[in-house]
Amino acid sequence: MTFPTVIGLTGSIGMGKTTTARMFREAGVPIWEADSAVHRLYEDGGAAVAPIRSLNSDVVRAGAVDRAALSDWIARDNAALDRIESIVHPLVRADREKFVLEATEPVVLVDIPLLFETGAEGTVDIVVVVSVPEELQRERVLARPGWTKEKFEQIRTRQMPDAEKRRRADYVIETATLEAARKSVHDVLEQIKAGQAHEGNCPRYRNDRS
Repeated sequence: MTFPTVIGLTGSIGMGKTTTARMFREAGVPIWEADSAVHRLYEDGGAAVAPIRSLNSDVVRAGAVDRAALSDWIARDNAALDRIESIVHPLVRADREKFVLEATEPVVLVDIPLLFETGAEGTVDIVVVVSVPEELQRERVLARPGWTKEKFEQIRTRQMPDAEKRRRADYVIETATLEAARKSVHDVLEQIKAGQAHEGNCPRYRNDRS
């Protein structure tokens, strides 16, 4: 069975990951998004609804997980997030693996905000990290509706430092400007395609499942 080459795209909050993923999609690369998978799991009939209801029935409304209620619960209960993640992370991983196994294109991309934090780097062939200077990161996040310095710092404490992500990446895409990011996306894809011709497809993902 031939597997695609799997790009794992990650980066801390405010680094430009969503925009960069869109550039890969525009270049013809199929995209799997962790956030979209979570939405599917939380909607009416989603696989996460019943187990989360067993933890806290108040956060399930009209058959779906209410994300606002979930956020309120996490804010009140320090243990809530770990309990939720113990349910959601395996389901998200299964959804991602299904996407890769059913892919027909030679290169696919999985967009995983917490790729390193959840150990998912072992399921991809190439890790791409998006990055900008800290000042620009902070400016971007605080420009979003409803975001405060406190909320930003709370999120950052749960994420691996940008410097460490850059050190562990195969490629770093600077997203300070759209032009630079788009050129980097093009260059990354060209190098991946050149590598495929010499090394075959998806060695890391294939070996994990051989």
